[in-house]
Amino acid sequence: MPNKKSAVKELRKTIKRKAANKKMADNIKNLTKKNLKKIATNDQEVKKEYIQTIKALDKAVKKGILKKNTVARKKSSLMKKVNAIK
Repeated sequence: MPNKKSAVKELRKTIKRKAANKKMADNIKNLTKKNLKKIATNDQEVKKEYIQTIKALDKAVKKGILKKNTVARKKSSLMKKVNAIK
């Protein structure tokens, strides 16, 4: 437990930030899983819905939740799978 007033405030801020980051990361995981399920079933709807996943990944980079190269790798992998659907 922090002793100083500023340390208490920083603890509160850290808890809020951690919750927001976790929510965003969970959202990205859920969107990715949903897209991968649709890709596995060769559903053509995934071509419209993967845009949401790309947006969420880009926002995560902007806010510093994920690193730039990690997101680039995930986007590339997803795009390859989406483009392979016929």
